[in-house]
Amino acid sequence: MAGPRPDPREFKARLKARDPMIGTFMKVPAPQNTEVLGLDGFDFVILDEEHAPWHRGTLDTALLATRAYGIAGIVRIARPDANSVLSVLDDGAIGIMVPHVDSAEKARAIISYARYRGGVRGAGASRGGEYGKRGGANYQYCDETSVVIAMIEDARALDRIDEIVAVEGLDAIFLGRGDLALSLGNAGPGAPTIEEAVATIVAACGKAGVPVAALTQSLTSDEGRYVLGLGVKCLVVASDLGFLRQAAGAALREFKTMEI
Repeated sequence: MAGPRPDPREFKARLKARDPMIGTFMKVPAPQNTEVLGLDGFDFVILDEEHAPWHRGTLDTALLATRAYGIAGIVRIARPDANSVLSVLDDGAIGIMVPHVDSAEKARAIISYARYRGGVRGAGASRGGEYGKRGGANYQYCDETSVVIAMIEDARALDRIDEIVAVEGLDAIFLGRGDLALSLGNAGPGAPTIEEAVATIVAACGKAGVPVAALTQSLTSDEGRYVLGLGVKCLVVASDLGFLRQAAGAALREFKTMEI
């Protein structure tokens, strides 16, 4: 893992090569946290539009920060529609993460929104396309480097998981274990456990050759060891607010042991 830092535009190739990568969720709609993580050497950040108050303006600024500080920027979009996908890719996102993908049809739709060739992505001279610098080669370049990650977090997706991961153009699956556990709990008697569901998803991805990404609050915790034991190489660790709480908690504990 030593050596020159990879270009953020290589994120898709590194994902497919199963290179170990570390990122985090960004909950604070501002560029500075992204800049700090870029300086520290994180591989990627996920700007969380679904669960945090991001909007087009703040996403644009933070995605500019990802370019400036050499870190791949992904957006977890709040709405799985063509306009949402177009806007973040035009603003310079390396890729999108889409919540609640529970069918092959939905997977095909979001991939189509993100692709020029064979898809419905609209053309525009934007940051995502280097402002037209590549001319006609821009379409192929964007299709080759833009990433589509589907979140599996619904019980009904389990019966369709083989169909979902077989969709051409799907670059990775993210294990949405929190919502998946809630969905399984609501499914009633006979539903698999969260561990059984995760095993089913990981096995399907393995057969289809689709990379798996997952969240853990700490790499050295039981949760972290569990995620690493699944063979996950694309690791999302905590969030900017999680890191803030961890550091603040450590400072507070240290303060309470001091004699001042």
